[in-house]
Order: sequence, then structure tokens, then C-alpha cells
Amino acid sequence: MRYVDEYRDPVAARTLVRRITELADGDHVKFMEVCGGHTHTIYRHGIEHVLPANVELVHGPGCPVCVIPMGRVDDAIAVAETPGVIFTSFGDMMRVPGSNGNLLEAKARGADVRFVYSPLDALRIAEENPDREVVFFAVGFETTAPSTAVTLLRAKAKGVTNFQVFCNHVTIVPPIKAILDSPDLRLDGFLGPGHVSTVVGNRPYRFVSADYGKPLVTTGFEPLDILQGITMLLEQIRDGRCEIENQYTRIVRDEGNPAALRAMAEVFELRPHFEWRGLGFISQSALRLRSEFAAFDAEKHHRLPNIRVADPKACQCGEVLKGVIKPWECKVFGTACTPETPIGTCMVSSEGACAAYYNFGRLHREAAVALGRAAG
Repeated sequence: MRYVDEYRDPVAARTLVRRITELADGDHVKFMEVCGGHTHTIYRHGIEHVLPANVELVHGPGCPVCVIPMGRVDDAIAVAETPGVIFTSFGDMMRVPGSNGNLLEAKARGADVRFVYSPLDALRIAEENPDREVVFFAVGFETTAPSTAVTLLRAKAKGVTNFQVFCNHVTIVPPIKAILDSPDLRLDGFLGPGHVSTVVGNRPYRFVSADYGKPLVTTGFEPLDILQGITMLLEQIRDGRCEIENQYTRIVRDEGNPAALRAMAEVFELRPHFEWRGLGFISQSALRLRSEFAAFDAEKHHRLPNIRVADPKACQCGEVLKGVIKPWECKVFGTACTPETPIGTCMVSSEGACAAYYNFGRLHREAAVALGRAAG
């Protein structure tokens, strides 16, 4: 295949759906799509409506914005409101709520908060404003961590002294393990994250099959990718196999991206522990700057509140991130919590499950509920 339309071919999709129906054969199976990008593909293209009822997909913690706890947002706002600081961030972090509003509201209060498309944009701003401190709000899994690492290597090589990073990069394996250890959820397999795997490869997931006896198929982001990934999981179950397979072979290699991994290893080290929204503190699940890059570490230059903040009681983002509930089961979904007035991160992020369901699946769900009531 060379063109995107080929990955959305309805004839091929119907063939795969028939194959999935045959393989499932009436048994109820539950698979978790780890990545928020998968969730959006599933809702945008109506995949959940064409699958047989006994094949259930649940959402995982693979949205990098959604897993940032409110306390870290408060820390970011504290840095942004420091006199003399230019605070830079990707757009999808701007409206993530902390206990004292969000970054856009901090900007409205007078903080110099700016959108950037990459950390290199933030470095350029620092070079253009040598009399100001410029801080980049670094978030994301191993997908975005290499770009932060390369930017820091460039800043060090150039001798830029007014550029810092507030590092909130997280890693993918610990939350998968935390979910597998959770008593709340029974899973039959995983659609592994495609974007992260372009960097880390497939090898880090071997523990899923070796230690937990669950299959995982690293999967791409087009509709046929998702359907083929589900087919591969069901074929493993039928054959009594439990393996780590790669559906996304056009992009992902077993060994990952060696250059990106080298850059990350040079700049970052694992934190002893880090708080995840919905999952609590997970050991060695996030990255921080090595001591050689302490001059660029915003946490060493600024006094942060560093206070753990509980989510609003009405928000059930944690349960959504763990796959315990679907977005529409949250008490405030679509009423008090919408993309225009988000209470939780899952409704803010472009990869959030709640935003995906609101934008692409809400009306279908409401219609199904209404039909069920009418039938009753």
C-alpha cells in the first residue's frame, strides 16, 4: 500500500470484520488500545460499531497529556507566572486544568505564555531573548522525548544559558505493567502503541507475554491497521499462542530507533517515582535531566509548589485511563465536562478518550441508549 485511501478501503475492512467475527466465535474478548491515537481512529471511523458485540475495546493510558496530574500543571503555572520568564508549551497543554486554572488563564493574568510546535522553537525564542529565561514544558512518552533531548544537546553545544526544560516525559512500559497488576480490569490482549514503538521498538513489551501471558500486537493508526491488529490478536488466542507481534511493520522495527535512543540516554535518566493521573505513583516511570544538564533543568532553577492535588471528585479520568469505565459512563461526561468546558484532561487533549468519544461517538451512544429504552 502507498496511499492513505488504501488503508481505508471498505471492501478490505468488511473482509477483516468477517474474519474477526469468525475468530471471536461468540467468546467475549476485551482488548486495550494503549495509544490515544488508536482511540481516535476507532471513534472517528466507527470501528466500534462494526465489530461484533463480543469483541470489546477499552482505552489505555497512552495519551501523554491525560496522564499529567494536576499538581504538575500547578508547578508549570508557577514557573510561567515567575517574573521575567517566557513559558513555552505545545498547544494541547494550554487548557489542561490545574487547581488554579490553566496556562491560558495564566496568560490572561499577565504571564508570558507562548505556543510552540517543537522544543527547537522554544530554543529559538531563548536565543532571540537573551535577557529572559525561556522554559519549555516538555511532555509526552518516548515519542516526543528524543526531540527534547536533541534540543538540549543543541542548546549545550551553542552555549545558550537562558533556556530551561520543565521535564514531564514519561515512559510506556511501567503504566502497562501497572494496568496488568490492577485487580480492576481483565484483559485478553493489547493493541500496542505505534508511535512510541517507532522509538523504543517491540522488545520492551516482551514481559507482557512472558510474565503475564497476554498477547500484544503493535498496531498502526489507519482503520485497516486497527482491524488487522485485532485479527492478529484473535489468531493468537485461537492458536493458543501468546506473542509480541508487529502489525506496523512499515514503520516499527524490533530494535526501535537507535539514534533517538542514544540521544535520550545521553540527556535523561529515570526518576525514582512519578505520579500519573489515575494510576498514582509508579516507580521509574518518568524521565528527568541528567546532572550534566542541570543548568537546563527548570526544577533546579525555580521554586515549585510540588503539592499533590486530587482530581475533582466529579471527574473520572483515572477510571477512563485505566479502561475501567467508558467515557460516557462518567457522571459529568457531555454535561458539565465538554471540550469547551473540560473538567479533566481526557476531555482536553486531542488524544483524550473523552474528547474522541464526545466528538465522534457521543451521538451514536445516545441513539443506542434511546433505542434501548424504546425497545424496553
